[in-house]
Amino acid sequence: MPDEAILPGRVTSVDALRGLTIAFMILVNDPGDWEHIYWPLDHAQWSGWTPTDLVFPSFVFLVGCSVVFSVNARLRRGASRTAISLQILRRAATLFLIKMAISAYPHFHMTHLRILGVLTRVALCYLFAGLLYVWVRRPVWIAAIIAALLLGYWVLMRWTPIPGIGMPVRDVPLLDPDRNLAAWMDRGFNVWCRAWLHTGRLYEKTRDPEGLLSTLPAIGTALLGVLAGLWVSSDAAKAAKRNGLLIAGVVSFALGEVWSIWFPINKKLWTSSYVLLTGGISLMLLGLAYWLLDAERVQQRSRVVRALVWPMLVFGSNAIAAFCLSEILDETLGWWKVIHNDDGTVSAWAWLYEHSFAWNGSTELSSLCFAIAYVFVCFLPIWWLWRRKIFLKV
Repeated sequence: MPDEAILPGRVTSVDALRGLTIAFMILVNDPGDWEHIYWPLDHAQWSGWTPTDLVFPSFVFLVGCSVVFSVNARLRRGASRTAISLQILRRAATLFLIKMAISAYPHFHMTHLRILGVLTRVALCYLFAGLLYVWVRRPVWIAAIIAALLLGYWVLMRWTPIPGIGMPVRDVPLLDPDRNLAAWMDRGFNVWCRAWLHTGRLYEKTRDPEGLLSTLPAIGTALLGVLAGLWVSSDAAKAAKRNGLLIAGVVSFALGEVWSIWFPINKKLWTSSYVLLTGGISLMLLGLAYWLLDAERVQQRSRVVRALVWPMLVFGSNAIAAFCLSEILDETLGWWKVIHNDDGTVSAWAWLYEHSFAWNGSTELSSLCFAIAYVFVCFLPIWWLWRRKIFLKV
């Protein structure tokens, strides 16, 4: 069935890239054995980057793109900016509540919930990017806000004294893992949550890769997506759109590499150089995908391309549902205990991995094969939704 029959009026390239991003996110989050992972499928330990470090910012970038198409569609239907803003607030709150429900599952011990996290960051980026686009629609002002966020974050991380620790570079190394302003704020936020909400924990105990301060440059990533969405939805010629995205991507990537000399690329701190580098790659990927899928529509002429694009569109049609499903299944298999020979019990996850893929011992290949199978399992219910034209929205 042609793509347009399922998703009329959609920007196919954005839907396909969103689906590819979610599939890759599930793949890297769910290896069979965390001790055996090919290096491109693991995050950089600290500064630097791997292909895996491109996944989350690509999704945030595409959230920004989607904001433009969604808001424009509602404005064309006559919705007021106030009504759209309220809808954005509701959706962001719903995303956060979904994240908290997943964090509580399956034990529902409410005293150790992780308030920060992937969906929390997505919700915040969507909220601010959406409201900014509704009320500040001029690209020049959005670009100025991006510059202010990235430069401001650099100033905060480089020249702001850290209470009880000292001045970065002078007293502690720049971007020291635990002795930086973002980590200090994460710890303070968690103390506040424990005192007033009686819950909260940090993913890495002393810091959180989706912390509060580093959300500021992450909003910049979403706003880069807004600019890309504005360009794609403009009246420019299709070739000009492709060239504009590619050129902007190359420039952004180069600026990120240059800035990394003074402000290293670091995913866990979402540094400004990381925003530009990953944003550049996202722009280039969108430029290529837009030219192939929306301008040339090669999927309509090639069965091979159509077969490759189809699973991306399926995942992309219910991206948040796919991610939530993978998280719930992950938690379920980790919580469910099964008897393991005469040695007691192990998690269902470990039992399945050992008996299905690692019967001759765990290797990087067996761990990857399990992850691919896991992606396929998550794909099946999303495919079921796709066949019935059910597209879940928060």
